[in-house]
Amino acid sequence: MSELRTEQVADDWHPSEVQRQRDEWRRRRTLRSAVIAASSTVLLLGATVAAVVSSPGWQRVQETYFDWDKAVSSFPAVLEGLWLNIRVMLVCWILILVVSLTVAIVRTLRGPVAFPLRLLGTAYVDVFRGLPLLLVIFLLGFGGPALGLSGVPTSNLFWGCSALVLSYSAYVAEVFRAGIESVHPSQRLAGRSLGLSYGQTLRHVVLPQAWRRVIPPLMNDLVSLQKDSGLIAVLGVTDAIRAAQIETALDFNYTPYVVAGVLFCCLTIPMARLTDRYARKKGYHGAGGHL
Repeated sequence: MSELRTEQVADDWHPSEVQRQRDEWRRRRTLRSAVIAASSTVLLLGATVAAVVSSPGWQRVQETYFDWDKAVSSFPAVLEGLWLNIRVMLVCWILILVVSLTVAIVRTLRGPVAFPLRLLGTAYVDVFRGLPLLLVIFLLGFGGPALGLSGVPTSNLFWGCSALVLSYSAYVAEVFRAGIESVHPSQRLAGRSLGLSYGQTLRHVVLPQAWRRVIPPLMNDLVSLQKDSGLIAVLGVTDAIRAAQIETALDFNYTPYVVAGVLFCCLTIPMARLTDRYARKKGYHGAGGHL
């Protein structure tokens, strides 16, 4: 009987005149804000385009960087190179997660016995966070094959990927370590009180909570890795950037570089927007990457 009365009251309810006025005012304000934002955006873009197009060297820039025929002819080669970048990014990201999580766990070990491991992990993080990524690629790409290690590939692609993994793992390890240390100590104590070992507590109690907290910065690092995978081109690997360089060398028209840039943006921008949306949905703040 009470449910029927509740449904009847809900059906008979109508917003008051004051509420309708408030809703109408909010709609007008939203529409006004949207019109102003769209108008200012159009004016800014229009002024920027007009300034560029009216510049003295625009005709030469247009022929050199925005040649449609050159873009069409170079697109297949650049797209094929981009496929290599995507594969490099996926393989390196899996390895980065494994290496960085291992380093983070080592750095959070307690007790004097684990001091050498903590020291080694700290030294690794400090060194590879201090070295520029491009320098690491040069050092490994040119010095790695010279070592002549048995069973180790000598290809530039292998050593370029190794540089990406080593450099990014140092950054991602700190992300994981921050996530692990953000879990309240009472969670560890609760796990140990239930009879779980240190490893079981870490696996079943701490890491699941830490993983959820670090997903936004990890996604942001993945966006950065998508871009930085193009740095292996300095070793001669034919990725998107190297393919654009080869196409440019044919007639010194730089349109293939623009094509490569557009393709990279098609990868990174959706991922960046997905990261922002996930961070807002989960209420995270400060999910920025290291670059």
